[in-house]
Amino acid sequence: MSHTPTLIFDVLIDDCLASLSGCLVNPSENKHLLCMYNDFEDGKWRQSKFHNFIWDNIALTALSAREREALGTRSNSQLVEAAKNLRLTDIEGDDPGKGSELAEIALYAIMHHHFGALPVVPKIFYKQNSQDNVKGADSVHIVATVDDYTIWLGEAKFYNSIKNARLDKIVESVEDTVSTLKIKKDNAIITNLQDLDKCVANVDLCKKIREELSSDSPLDGVKQKLHIPILLLHECEITQGVTELSDEYLEGLKTFHLDRANSYFSKQLKALSSTVYKYQKIMFHLILFPVPKKDSIVRRFLTKATFHQQEGNSNDAE
Repeated sequence: MSHTPTLIFDVLIDDCLASLSGCLVNPSENKHLLCMYNDFEDGKWRQSKFHNFIWDNIALTALSAREREALGTRSNSQLVEAAKNLRLTDIEGDDPGKGSELAEIALYAIMHHHFGALPVVPKIFYKQNSQDNVKGADSVHIVATVDDYTIWLGEAKFYNSIKNARLDKIVESVEDTVSTLKIKKDNAIITNLQDLDKCVANVDLCKKIREELSSDSPLDGVKQKLHIPILLLHECEITQGVTELSDEYLEGLKTFHLDRANSYFSKQLKALSSTVYKYQKIMFHLILFPVPKKDSIVRRFLTKATFHQQEGNSNDAE
């Protein structure tokens, strides 16, 4: 199954860590770094382009496959219905991790447009409609080929800093995601939902996925098909300090992100390599996306989400 990337942002780095000059992590063959960036217009970072990306793709995680199919090209209806399923409870206040729902949407969009992934578990939809947080990964995807697949269990964070002190928390989250209990839980969610049948058109492949991810099958074989994308949307001082794209800006961003990748994966290697069975068989993808100011992005997202929620509630009341 071929896929032509349609990501609207430019990619600065997209490579195995072992292939990058300056890699300080060993072993690093199962670690990948993807860095992307937004552009500028009239001396300003294009915030509207970023928000359009979020809202153009919100249905991937906030609506079920059945709802997406039913609403079809009715884009405004999709926005209203998707907004209803946003919790927004982590948007307000001083929590340094606030904005996680926005990060989850961004990860679903990146998975779809860059990796060609299928959103077999729209996590925001099932969190809201079960009236409980669906524990496990922040995103659950299948990347399908003609006759095989890989499973992607993602983590998504939106931080105002990705300094070393913040990285420990991310390692803890990833360690939880790749625990046997959580992988089995996410596998069970995949196989128990009808979204898989709607997303994977190949009936034989769909059957194969259900069989291999069933609770009766050993997890060891699945781990060689397991990918862990880790999206860190993050406030970036380098991005704050520029008004246009330049070679100097991109080189500075590249150096900074490689440094962050070395720091993160060094911590992850130390914490997980001896405790996670078949650690070297799992592929980890660190995805870094810099923004100039986190708070303004979160506030703008909240304003639009609240508007669409009120629009939906108003329609329901009529």
